[in-house]
Amino acid sequence: MKKNRITFLICLSSLLFFACEKESKSDGKDTDNIITTAIPLIDFGTATYRGFQGGLYPNASNIRPPAHNTAGIAMAKTIKPLNTSGTVDETNGKIVWLSIGMSNVTMETQMFLSMMQSYPDKNPKLSLVDGAVGGQEINAINSSTSSYWDTVESRLAALGLSPAQVQIIWFKEAEARPTDTSFVTYPDGLKDKYKSVMQLLKLKFQNLKLVYLSDRIYAGYANTNLNPEPFAWYAGWTVKRLIESQINGDASLNYAGNNPSSAWLSWGPYLWANGITPRSDGLIWVISDYQSDGTHPSTTGRQKVAQMLLQFFSTDETTKPWFLKTPIPSHNP
Repeated sequence: MKKNRITFLICLSSLLFFACEKESKSDGKDTDNIITTAIPLIDFGTATYRGFQGGLYPNASNIRPPAHNTAGIAMAKTIKPLNTSGTVDETNGKIVWLSIGMSNVTMETQMFLSMMQSYPDKNPKLSLVDGAVGGQEINAINSSTSSYWDTVESRLAALGLSPAQVQIIWFKEAEARPTDTSFVTYPDGLKDKYKSVMQLLKLKFQNLKLVYLSDRIYAGYANTNLNPEPFAWYAGWTVKRLIESQINGDASLNYAGNNPSSAWLSWGPYLWANGITPRSDGLIWVISDYQSDGTHPSTTGRQKVAQMLLQFFSTDETTKPWFLKTPIPSHNP
């Protein structure tokens, strides 16, 4: 009975967040173009939420700014197969893609890796590695001495790879049992932790060049306090603001020059949708996409994320140069 009551209160809290957000704006100003409830960042258009523009990137856009995009393409073209010492080796070297994150991420990565086994256009030099570990939330990995990094290195070693070969990371993290539900403070507080880990990634993986970040899937079905709503929705704002900081010249996220403090950052797939309410591209999250805790993805939930990963990495301008196999040159008869 006690467990059921706790579950009910958690679910009620999530529902009340979205309901209360809808009634929260009463400043007397014109509300015609102001969003008053949680919707996907990609669907904001020119509207604002509590004075903040949506979109994945600055100026309410879902498209990378031209200069940042050009820099990412240039960076992608420098990615070459490396040996375990980190030296270019076109014959025997590998390009390592690594996932970093918690339990949801290892579940989703494993599905992605399984899907990639039958994908015909994968670069034969590309090695995909699941570096995500259950229970390793943002606070657990935000230290250079965390045992998490030993696990990641062990997984690489088991495949005959080294940290020096990692050039691309898919990053998705969350905070376990957060308590600050304020939109004003929480996304920026989490952003500071993300920023610290971005710097740590560059220290751990000396040849890291590209980091693609994703937010969490919808958490409105959660029946534990591990990471329910509004925190999954807030994660999107955190990623958005982190990338904007780099675009706007934050020196602590510098990716250029002889001593960069971070890799180049970009959105990977944007994963959040408000439950069964379709977002503009049709994505929804239904209860069957989750395990019994309403937090971890079921097989169908993992398949959705894996498919979005494949779609992104096989089509983005900054990923095609290293993700796809080199086209065979045509020969005139």
